[in-house]
Amino acid sequence: MRIAVVNLDRCQPKKCSKECFKYCPGVRMGEETIVFSEETNKPIISEELCTGCGICTKKCPFEAIAIVNLPDELESDKVHQYSKNGFRLFRIPYVEENSVLGIIGQNAMGKTTIVRILSGELVPNFGDYESSGDKSKVLKYFSNKQHYNYFSKLYQSKLRVVVKPQYVDAIPKIFKGRVIELLERADEKDKLKEIAKKLELEDALDRKVNEISGGELQRLAIGAALLRDADVYIFDEPSSYLDVKQRLSVAKLIRSLAEENRVVVVEHDLIVLDYLADSICILYGKPGVYGIVSNVRGVRQGINDYLEGFLKDENVKFRQEPIRFEVKPPSESLEGEIFFTYPKLEKSLNGFKLTVEAGEVKKGEIIGILGQNALGKTTFVKMLANVIEPDNTKLEIGLKVSYKPQYIKPEKNMSVEEVVSKFLADPFFESEIYKPLAIYEIEHKNLFDLSGGELQRLAIAVCLAREADIYLLDEPSAYLDVEQRLRVAKMIKRAVEKRDAVGMIVDHDLMFLDYISNRMIVFLGKPSIEGHASKPLSLRDAMNTFLKDIGITFRRDQQTKRPRANKPLSRKDREQKAKGEYYYVY
Repeated sequence: MRIAVVNLDRCQPKKCSKECFKYCPGVRMGEETIVFSEETNKPIISEELCTGCGICTKKCPFEAIAIVNLPDELESDKVHQYSKNGFRLFRIPYVEENSVLGIIGQNAMGKTTIVRILSGELVPNFGDYESSGDKSKVLKYFSNKQHYNYFSKLYQSKLRVVVKPQYVDAIPKIFKGRVIELLERADEKDKLKEIAKKLELEDALDRKVNEISGGELQRLAIGAALLRDADVYIFDEPSSYLDVKQRLSVAKLIRSLAEENRVVVVEHDLIVLDYLADSICILYGKPGVYGIVSNVRGVRQGINDYLEGFLKDENVKFRQEPIRFEVKPPSESLEGEIFFTYPKLEKSLNGFKLTVEAGEVKKGEIIGILGQNALGKTTFVKMLANVIEPDNTKLEIGLKVSYKPQYIKPEKNMSVEEVVSKFLADPFFESEIYKPLAIYEIEHKNLFDLSGGELQRLAIAVCLAREADIYLLDEPSAYLDVEQRLRVAKMIKRAVEKRDAVGMIVDHDLMFLDYISNRMIVFLGKPSIEGHASKPLSLRDAMNTFLKDIGITFRRDQQTKRPRANKPLSRKDREQKAKGEYYYVY
């Protein structure tokens, strides 16, 4: 089976010479292998006439065409296709009762399509893209499969589905009132006070939705979903903007739903997914072209298979190299000369007081910055970036800083191409940043049209493209999938190494920080009241300090060496707390 996909957003026929048509062997022989739409003037490729030579994919200046050969057996597994040369999804996961199903995979691989199908918003067309979907055909297709009961109840309105959306930033555009008003509308269980307390939203109830932070918006969206009375709950990336403690608290709440309901969670934080899911489905394929849903597997094995990039039971390899983590804790510090030092810093803002211990940073190292929300991590980074000044001293590091802020909002009406064009002359940027982050896929777009993940990729690219001595990135993992997060980690390492610089990274994804950091700075204190930042500590000391503060222990997976959160009061949890070892235990 051969599939041809044209990315209509990337295709720019007014800016090219229609190379796909000009060089196609089929067209040259007089066949209508490629024709152009009268409405859009964009190419339509005949999959039946296409020989799969791949010339059009190489000649297209915008890399808008993909030609892929797939096993013929997959044809019967095709669940949905968006258009003639559009994205297609193969298979759909089954959601068991009283269970949490986790879904992992790269962005643009079909996770949103799965969410829309399972919620009833989208009716599968099984490849008949000219139809709007027929529910009777869906039931017939699943008549001898376990999915039948689910879709039968869904289409008879006997199964109510609630979805927590991926991009919570859009909530203030839709709802203009106060936080408590939105939760009151959602409260069908009469548990508003209980949920608000568990999600630490009590202090935000009387504030307007457009005045709260990203973390509060995320907890608001989760709270609204939890308060609705449903049979199926779907949470699309519930951990974005949340700190580690909040992520695990939310995971507990989501897990509690599975006692009486079906739950689906799409998540890129593998520690959170490992903590809350009962089973895992892996999405593999080619982003924007096709996605295949794997067989359901146990949560530990599913995540390990994903990191390995190989599905043994299906004999499928979808990644060239497996992802591996450090076998032993890193040394106390990176050997090398001291690059810069900073004195004790103090800063008071709106009733909050931050104190930072004096520290030193060595050339070539990457410092992870870890702590709960509202303890001053962003304030510390802004002081280093000279965005704000400390109260007790004048900070003069004398080094060039490149800073990526936590919240990214485009200010100018311009295209991505205009933003990155000045960096393209640098071979390092093109090979190590521009291509791995796939900026070419979005360079024709206006900044105001970018999604959260696209904005994040662009902001990281611009930050790392600048010549600097210190690279400060505040929450670079937000909205990125697992592959992109690890790719960004490697980019930061390469940029720091190439420029003899240092990196300082604020993030809440412990796996990401574990993968990238040489040492860490830990923030402790009382959120929104006072914060205290340590000097740079060894990774082991930092993690032990932080995890002891929030009362959570981690062990290492024996196969992949990835960090895994222990269940509270489990034997392993009790043993590690008794030893004072909250991290790096096998």
